[in-house]
Amino acid sequence: MPSLEKLKEKLQNCKGCPLCSTRTNLVFSDGNPNADIMLIGEAPGADEDRLGIPFVGRAGKLLDEFFKKAGIDRQKDVYICNTLKCRPPNNRKPELSEKKACAPYLKQQMETVNPKIIILCGATALESFIKGTTISRARGKVFKGSKGTVFVPIFHPSYLLRHHSLEENSPRDLMLKDLRFIKKLSLQDVTEV
Repeated sequence: MPSLEKLKEKLQNCKGCPLCSTRTNLVFSDGNPNADIMLIGEAPGADEDRLGIPFVGRAGKLLDEFFKKAGIDRQKDVYICNTLKCRPPNNRKPELSEKKACAPYLKQQMETVNPKIIILCGATALESFIKGTTISRARGKVFKGSKGTVFVPIFHPSYLLRHHSLEENSPRDLMLKDLRFIKKLSLQDVTEV
């Protein structure tokens, strides 16, 4: 299996879908490749495309705030990537053909990092791994994956940008509870969950 650096190099020349011709930068990953937690988002936005790093725009800054409140260090505790490595035009939702083109690379990232917990951040990431449910129903629940890994869906921080309430069971309150649960789960043996 190629190292993450070799995989990133390979992706620099990827022509698997038309997004390679419209991107500014490949957005491969951020954080710690040895982390127990992996977060998979949807696709790069404008800021991510410009900088080549996932979750650095407004939604990413909000995610960082929630990580901090939950006791999760973005650079030490989490490896972050997206289902797509290139930005879809106008930040539209990824198309199935684009997700299929990126799927082998995402799979290699997952196998190389081999996390205990995979956070599925938002509906697109959820749909890529767990069928027949919505993010509102699935968020905060634990889904067993292969090789002892578990998936925990959470709201995408871009959704929270439209929901400012901090009241009990508001989207922001649930996000914080989910991330605190994930932090606690990361300290346990997930095969027993």
